[in-house]
Amino acid sequence: MKFIHFADAHLDSPFRGLSFLPSKEFNHIYQAADQSLTKIVDLALSEKVDLVLVAGDTFDSSQPSPRAQLFFAEQIKRLTDAKIQVVMIFGNHDHMKQEDLLVSPSPYFKLLGSNEIVEKATFTTANGYNYDVVGFSYLNNHITEDKIPEFPKKGQNYTFGLMHAQEKTTAASQNVYAPFTVKELQDLNYDYFALGHIHARNNLSTASWIVYPGNIQGRHINELGAKGCYLGEIDENSGKTTISFKETGPILWQAAKLELEAEINKADLQAKIIVVLAAKQKTYFSLTISGAQYLTAEERDLVQDADFWQTISQSLQFDSQLVDVRFVVNTSLKLNANDQQAFQTAKDELFTEKEFSKLVSDWQKKDPEAAKLAADPAFIAAVKNLTEVKLMSKLKGIKDETETN
Repeated sequence: MKFIHFADAHLDSPFRGLSFLPSKEFNHIYQAADQSLTKIVDLALSEKVDLVLVAGDTFDSSQPSPRAQLFFAEQIKRLTDAKIQVVMIFGNHDHMKQEDLLVSPSPYFKLLGSNEIVEKATFTTANGYNYDVVGFSYLNNHITEDKIPEFPKKGQNYTFGLMHAQEKTTAASQNVYAPFTVKELQDLNYDYFALGHIHARNNLSTASWIVYPGNIQGRHINELGAKGCYLGEIDENSGKTTISFKETGPILWQAAKLELEAEINKADLQAKIIVVLAAKQKTYFSLTISGAQYLTAEERDLVQDADFWQTISQSLQFDSQLVDVRFVVNTSLKLNANDQQAFQTAKDELFTEKEFSKLVSDWQKKDPEAAKLAADPAFIAAVKNLTEVKLMSKLKGIKDETETN
C-alpha cells in the first residue's frame, strides 16, 4: 500500500511584505502553493497511491475565495476519478462546516471528524488491504482540550491517526491547538500519525511514525528549505512503513550570509553580495551582513532599499530574488575597556522593554499595523540589531579619529 501525507497548503495565503516585487514575481509567489499542490496530485497519480491524507489548513482562511475552493475541488476530483482515497481534516485556519466545502461527493473522498468529534473510518485498497483512519476537524480556530483520550484503541487493521495539533508546552496560553504529548500518541500504538500545523518537517517518532510534513510551500523567509509532502509505502505482510520526502514547492526560501572584515566600497559590496547569493533553483534570499559596523550609513541605506534588491536580483541565476537584508555586528572591532563599557551601558539602557515601549508608543498609536510590529519579537530583534550596528559604527568612527591624531 502507498500513501501521501501533506498538510498546511494555505491556499490563498496573502504573502504580506513582498509588494515591492514586480507584479510577475509577486504572482509567481502567489501561485506557488497551487503549483505545489498540483505536483503532489501528479505524484499521487504517477505513483498510483492508494490514499492521500490531508492534515489541515488546506486554506488560509475559514472563508476561502471561490478561486481557491474551485481549484482545490478540481485537484481532489483528479484523485477521486483515479479511485484514490482522500481523507481530509480541517485545521485552525480553515475551520469550516462540511457543507461549506465545494468538493463533489464521492465514495473516494472523506472529510473526517466534523464538529470536532473524533471519528474512525475504515477503507480497503484495490488489493484488499484493510486500514483505519482516525481523526477530527476543527470547527473553531482554537481547541484547548487534549483530544487524544477520545481516540479509540488500535484494532487489527493498519491504523492512521490524522490530526492538526501542537505539542503541549509549559505555557498554558500556547496550548490552544489540540495539545498533545508524544508519549500519548506512542501509547495509542497507531502505525502512522499524520500531523499538521507545524510548518517545519519533523519526525517526532520513528518506532511508531509520528510525522509533521511541514507546509507544501514556504510563504516567507522564516520558512526556509525544501517544501512538499511525504510518500509512504507499507509492507502489507509485515506492516513495516517507509517514508520519503518529495519536494514539490516551486520556490525555495534560503538564508545567505556575507562576512565583512573591513570597510568596503559600494561596487565591491554589490559584487560580494551577488557571489554569496548562489542558487541551484529559483530562490528567494534573506541576506545577513555580518560585520555591518564597517558599512557607512549611506551603504546601509543602500542595501536596505528594495530598488537595490531588484538590481542585485537581475544578476542572480534562475530568476532568483533578494527580498530581505539584515545586519549583525561581529567582534572584529576591538574596543578598549572604557569604550566597551560605554557600548554595553548604551545597549542596556536602550534595549530595555520599558525604554523600547516608550520609543515606539507614539508610532504604534497612529497605525494598527505598527502596533502589531511593536509587539512582534522578530521585529524587536531586528531593531536591536540595527541599533547595535549604528552604535558600533559610531564607536568605530571615534576610534578611527583617535588613531589618526
